[in-house]
This record gives sequence, C-alpha cells and structure tokens, in this order.
Amino acid sequence: MEIVIAFLFVFFVLFGFDRLMLWLESRGHVNWRRTKRRSLTAEPTAGLDSLLADSSRESRRP
Repeated sequence: MEIVIAFLFVFFVLFGFDRLMLWLESRGHVNWRRTKRRSLTAEPTAGLDSLLADSSRESRRP
C-alpha cells in the first residue's frame, strides 16, 4: 500500500510541475510543451570577426 501512495505522490508532483510550467509558458517566461522551437536558420546571424572588427575600430579613435 505504501508503494501505491508513493506513486500517487510522484504523479501529483509531476502533474503539478507540468501545470506550473504550462502556466509560465502562457505568460511567456519559458518554452515548455506547446511552443515550437524556432528555426535557427531563420535567425539573423552576425560573424564574430565583423563584430570584433567594428568594436576595435571604435576604440582606437582619439
């Protein structure tokens, strides 16, 4: 009987955690289950060399 109570406790804790994460997702804080992943190929990219080159030019100005 104790094992059944332990499984029920684990089930309710996981269920509560899932509901909490879905609530946070609806507020925009996390991506949990219902938000699909963003395509990384659609994201804008910037080369590291160009970022470093721009910042080094600005710092050398008198």
